[in-house]
Amino acid sequence: LLSVAAVREALGGPGGFWADVRVVETTGSTNADLLAEAGRGLAEGAVLAAEAQSAGRGRLGRTWVSPPRAALTFSVLLRPKAVPAGARGWIPLLTGVAVAAALRAEAAVDARLKWPNDVLAGAAKLAGILAEQSGDAIVVGTGLNVSTRRDELPVPQATSLALEGAATTDRARLLARVLTEFEHRYRAWTGHRGDADGSGLRQEYRGRCATLGRPVRVTLPGGRIVEGTAAEIDPAGRLVVGSAASDVTVSAGDVVHVR
Repeated sequence: LLSVAAVREALGGPGGFWADVRVVETTGSTNADLLAEAGRGLAEGAVLAAEAQSAGRGRLGRTWVSPPRAALTFSVLLRPKAVPAGARGWIPLLTGVAVAAALRAEAAVDARLKWPNDVLAGAAKLAGILAEQSGDAIVVGTGLNVSTRRDELPVPQATSLALEGAATTDRARLLARVLTEFEHRYRAWTGHRGDADGSGLRQEYRGRCATLGRPVRVTLPGGRIVEGTAAEIDPAGRLVVGSAASDVTVSAGDVVHVR
C-alpha cells in the first residue's frame, strides 16, 4: 500500500497545508468521497489516495480505470474562498502545472500540458485531471500512470512513467512532490485572489502548454466543432482558438491536437 508515513515525511511532517492525508485500498471514486466529506464540513487540505477505484471519473462523463498499485490516483479538497467564482476555472490548470513540475523534478520526464487538463509525455497522455465543485468546496482528482505496462493502458494514446524511462516510480515521492508543487502555486494564486497573471500562474502554464501554437479541433459541449490554431490562454484560463472566421474563446471542450 502507498505509504502515508512516507508521504507525510516527504512533506515535512504535521502542521502544514496538507493536514489530512489518507490512503485506502479501494473505493468507488476519491473525488466522490471527498465531495461527500466536504458537504459534512471537511476542511481544506485533505488528500485521499486509493490503490484502486471501481468508479473512477474522467472528464465528460468518462470512466477512469487502472490496475491496482500501477497508478497514482488521488484527490484533494480545496476551499478557495478569496477567489472569485469566475477565476476558479484555473484550478485544474494549476494542478496540471504542479503535476508537470513534479514529474520533471522527481522523474526527469519532460511533461507538458494539453489544455485543459491532460499531462503529456510527447504526444501520449500520462495523467488526467478532473475538478468538481460543491458549494464553496472544489475537489480535484488526478490519475497518473506510474508503472502501468503497455498492455494495461486503456487507450493506445496513453503512456506511463515506467514506459517513459522515468528516473523514479516511487509513488510516495511523486505524490509528496506534486502536493508540494501544488501548495506553492495555490498559495500564490489565492494570495492574489485568483489573479493568474499577478501570481505568475498564467505565464507558467503557457510555458508548459503543448496546445498553444498548434492546429486543434475542439468539440464543444453540445457537439459544435471549432477548428483553428490554439492562439492563447486568456486571463480566465480559457483557450482562444484562432479560426478563419474569427477567434473563438473556449471555456470547456474536448481538444484534439491535429498533426
